[in-house]
Amino acid sequence: MRVLRLTFGALLFVGGLVLSLLPGSILLVIGGLMLLSYDWPRARSWLKYSQKTMTISARKVDRFLLMRKLR
Repeated sequence: MRVLRLTFGALLFVGGLVLSLLPGSILLVIGGLMLLSYDWPRARSWLKYSQKTMTISARKVDRFLLMRKLR
């Protein structure tokens, strides 16, 4: 089960990186990191970092859209 989880996680992660120009490919990267984080502690730190940066960027976009709407 562990080998299957690592293989599928690595495929999702690499596939998301290859398709990084397409919208929605970040979900593949996050899914791959999530599967890899069960068995690989470094992937867990990458997952936390990516979640933190996605939260910060979503707040910036929300703030930008709100200010644009109030003008």
